[in-house]
Amino acid sequence: MSTATTHGGPQLPQERRLVTEIPGPRSRELFARKQSAVPPGIGTTLPVFVTHAGGGVIVDADGNSLIDFGSGIAVTNVGNAAPRVVERVQKQVADFTHTCFMVAPYESYVAVCERLNELTPGDHEKRTFLVNSGAEAVENAVKVARHATGRQAVVVFDHGYHGRTLLTMTLTAKSMPYKHGFGPFAPEVYRVPLAYPFRWPTGPDNCAEEAAAQAIDMINKQIGAENVAAVLIEPIAGEGGFIEPARGFLPKIVEFCRANGIVFIADEVQTGFARTGHMFACEDEGIVPDIITTAKGIAGGLPLAAVTGRADLLDHVHSGGLGGTYGGNPLACEAALGVLETIEQDKLVERARHIGEVMLPRLRAVQEHNPIVGDVRGRGAMIAVELVVPGTKEPYPAAEIARRCHEQGLLVLTAGTYGNVLRFLPPLVIPDHLLEEGLSILEKALNVD
Repeated sequence: MSTATTHGGPQLPQERRLVTEIPGPRSRELFARKQSAVPPGIGTTLPVFVTHAGGGVIVDADGNSLIDFGSGIAVTNVGNAAPRVVERVQKQVADFTHTCFMVAPYESYVAVCERLNELTPGDHEKRTFLVNSGAEAVENAVKVARHATGRQAVVVFDHGYHGRTLLTMTLTAKSMPYKHGFGPFAPEVYRVPLAYPFRWPTGPDNCAEEAAAQAIDMINKQIGAENVAAVLIEPIAGEGGFIEPARGFLPKIVEFCRANGIVFIADEVQTGFARTGHMFACEDEGIVPDIITTAKGIAGGLPLAAVTGRADLLDHVHSGGLGGTYGGNPLACEAALGVLETIEQDKLVERARHIGEVMLPRLRAVQEHNPIVGDVRGRGAMIAVELVVPGTKEPYPAAEIARRCHEQGLLVLTAGTYGNVLRFLPPLVIPDHLLEEGLSILEKALNVD
């Protein structure tokens, strides 16, 4: 039995251990309290209440130790309670917890911005500012693009997810549960096709060229390129089902933006910080965004997000036009510096690639003999399987398979426009034996009649 990963983390036994049914009696008791205190709109993937987490496991209130293939939705990439993060946050909380950077600034905010300016794609001059959440980062990126270009229209893509605020709900493609009943929505947002290889009507070989041509044609005819402030896209669609756009699609969209003075925004909220085997997913095809938004994995679980972009764009906004009371909180900034140190010193970009090299062959082997698995896709430690009714491409609900995994002590997440995708986001510090054990549980769960 391993007591910790080789990459650091709390000294929790790195084992799956079931001492009660899932959820156990204590978690059920706490869940009953949750139902009486919290509105049902706050859903729950797995109704176990966590007391500890680290490495590749989470431990619940009943003493069960579950394998974590979720990382809090790609947040704890460096593991839960990673030592460098804990050390920095503990020191900072004893010094001061808040001044508001716009009132009385502090060095850690500047240090995070400097690091993001260095690490994000492109060697041009950049600026960064910090906010609280991915949705807030996306909304601010759109604000910057509109201000700098003097245009209003924003183009987004089928299957995209960008947040739950009014504007980011509008930017998001899927109605239920994100948008249903919450309208009216923000104006001047337009949606065009995404190059979705598995479901492209003429097949994956034609997907990139045809999807790009359709998207560009729709922009030119229905909006007018000269009216578009920004094109916003996730380099890999997250909530939409971990859809990797067909290779060549993103470069064509970027080329169109460059030719027409349109700001290209990469939403790397879920794909950033070593998750895909690159520091940022857009590096895979050499994409250099004008603006990049980050959050989730940036601060090891503390609320932080960032907007990083060309200096001429971000410098265009007047003083006081950007900011917020809690944006770049000093605890979160110290956590982010600890995350970046951990990624670099523990070589977690390479580790993410290794995780993909372990997971993808096993999942593709399952696909060969199990017709419920229609597609296996992903990069690094951002992997998904799309489930179908055997012999068709009709979506097969992922929730039942996820439930089977949960009962056996494996936390997995679902996704997809059609609710038929299982997505896997293990912490980058998960030990190989837990990775293999989790895949074995998944294989059994996929055996349906």
